[in-house]
Amino acid sequence: MKLNLARIQHIGIPVVDLASSEAFYQSLGFTNVMSSTFQHEGGEGKVAMMKQGDIIIEIYQMPDAALNEIRSRKDGHIDHVAFDVEDIDATFELLKKEGFNIIEESPVFLAFWQKGCKYFNITGPDGERLEFNQIL
Repeated sequence: MKLNLARIQHIGIPVVDLASSEAFYQSLGFTNVMSSTFQHEGGEGKVAMMKQGDIIIEIYQMPDAALNEIRSRKDGHIDHVAFDVEDIDATFELLKKEGFNIIEESPVFLAFWQKGCKYFNITGPDGERLEFNQIL
């Protein structure tokens, strides 16, 4: 199998207070390059992509109903590592064919960035999530 990964696209970190986390990352020299909202289990979450050079950190605040679980995490909040891919559909089909544990039934569209993006996740042997993402 030849999986063509361009680079790590971002590291996703769930946060309890998006504004506070955004200010923290700005104090480290990151700039907010994309803000949006998303739907999760009937509630609305907020997201910001913070960038410095080639490094992107996705900070996102889940809807209120999910925040208690995030607050209670004791081992940190890094949620997933995302890889840039050039063709999300081909990557999905390749990993499906190879028998990887894919979480989503197909690549998911999000209205992030200027034209949106598509992503899907697989799980690793210890339950870690690896996201494959194409900015459209």
